[in-house]
Amino acid sequence: MKLGSKIMLAVVLALSLLLMFGSSLQESAVMDELAHIPAGYAYVNNLDYRLNPEHPPIVKMAAGLPLLFLDLNFPTDNEAWTEQVNGQWDMGYAFLYQSGNDADQIIQWSRLGPMILTLILVIFVYIWSRELMGKWWALLPAVAVALSPHFLAHGHYVTTDIGATLGILISLYYFNRYLASPTKKKLLIAGVAFGVAQLMKFSAIILVGHMLVMVVIYAFIRTDKIKGAVGLLPRYLGKLFLIFAIGALTIYPLYALTTANYPPERQLSDTTTILQNDFQQGPLKYVADATRWSSNKPLLRPYAQYMLGLLMVFKRSTETNTLYFMGQVNESGGPTYFPIIYGLKETLPMLIFLALGLLLSTHGALRSLSKGTRRLKDYLNTNLHEFSALLFIFIYLAYSISSPLNIGFRHLMPVIPLFYILATGSLRKYALKSAHRRQLKTALVLFLFLWQGTLAFTSYPYYLPYFNEFVGTDNGWRYVTDSNYDWGQDLKRLAQLTEREGIDRIAVHYFGAGSPEYYLGDGALRWESRMGNPIESGVEWLAVSVNQLQASVAPTAPGFRRDIESEYRWLEDSYNPDFIAGKSIFVYKLGED
Repeated sequence: MKLGSKIMLAVVLALSLLLMFGSSLQESAVMDELAHIPAGYAYVNNLDYRLNPEHPPIVKMAAGLPLLFLDLNFPTDNEAWTEQVNGQWDMGYAFLYQSGNDADQIIQWSRLGPMILTLILVIFVYIWSRELMGKWWALLPAVAVALSPHFLAHGHYVTTDIGATLGILISLYYFNRYLASPTKKKLLIAGVAFGVAQLMKFSAIILVGHMLVMVVIYAFIRTDKIKGAVGLLPRYLGKLFLIFAIGALTIYPLYALTTANYPPERQLSDTTTILQNDFQQGPLKYVADATRWSSNKPLLRPYAQYMLGLLMVFKRSTETNTLYFMGQVNESGGPTYFPIIYGLKETLPMLIFLALGLLLSTHGALRSLSKGTRRLKDYLNTNLHEFSALLFIFIYLAYSISSPLNIGFRHLMPVIPLFYILATGSLRKYALKSAHRRQLKTALVLFLFLWQGTLAFTSYPYYLPYFNEFVGTDNGWRYVTDSNYDWGQDLKRLAQLTEREGIDRIAVHYFGAGSPEYYLGDGALRWESRMGNPIESGVEWLAVSVNQLQASVAPTAPGFRRDIESEYRWLEDSYNPDFIAGKSIFVYKLGED
């Protein structure tokens, strides 16, 4: 039975890959892929980072590498490349749909990289869990990730959310290992892992705060006297600085490679333009000034490009985003956004499993706290991974809930595997004593995970719009849209619907990275509500992405104003279309009673 758990893991990985691949084949490009795919190809083919600087390179490079095996026309003579500053959207459209390339081929090949990263994430969850709880228990969190509708959805898109999750988990794991048993080798690995996380997504910068808190706590638990702890703290902080320094060195090679053919004068011009209206005051002003100054310096250009992206993310995190949430259109979902979204989109078996596991984990931690400092130190020394995960979850969720940028469940993904690992560890650790109760617990856990596996198949291929049984996938759009439900994935399905129904001409108000003309031909007319009723132009059919529909017809929150011309006031019974393409594009026959 030594290979039994590994064989089961291999089976789960194969199922996960097949489900992701099958779902991907049926979908058009989602919104962010329009920027990420051309950027990734430019990084690996042209060694030029002028596109999409607001995200680090690894995920996009993973998507771009398979494209090197295709004979593609990358339109570097297009104005989006030659003239525009960060013309990522126009370049993506030109690359996919206007340069004689097979857009579907590009999209599917580029998604192979994220799928592989998703499988690596599942394997890493298993490795971390096996170290904490043994090989059989470790299968539970690995299965929970591999067969989650949400990881199956975002795992096959060229976006940075899976990369962020993988990078953060790897960094946390190796940092914890260093704290538990400090050696030079482990410090080096922790530093490299921290750098890899920064190359996945800029939100991984939150690890800095987490690590600072952890080293302060562990400086104090390594000695019984406050004076001794204060004496240890500088040494701990010095080691942490080395981890950050190693991480900075890890970042350099990839940025040096991907800026090798980015003309220095163009990098300076782009950086200056992007930052010209931002960071005029405060401490980040000096960072922005240094970024501009170093953007054309031969040895410093890679770090300047990294800092430009980080500054862009800092700015974006303070901005709002028009969204539909819980019956209203507003510019922010507020502090209830992520708790509600998680409760509606996480699968019911995992919500039950997490409730049981986190309840037991919290109970165990509180028992240790109630028994004095000595027991607290014992708990921290013997439960480092558990405490570190709980602390990171708290910091990450506190930041997410307080942020005005509410654009999707996917932003919670970095903490979800930690939820699963903690819940599994708690159920194993606080096992019921009697044999009868242990059998009952085992049966309950197996039932929940069989339920989770069943959902992976019954929700196929509609993973992105998945909502649990509290509301149902078909009704999810009534609660929230954007990347939670409608990200542009159903345009190919709209083309299939129009062919099946014999619809030759159709007005299309689409949200996503697809091209209506590419998939539907000359019969597709791009439309917006301000253009009036298409029937007045002789077009009897209208297709509207539900994200655009809710933004146009749903009530607005108090204080939020919407342009009257953007409202579908002339569209009767807008919530009862004649057809729905996939789950997210509503299709109406106009001019009929």
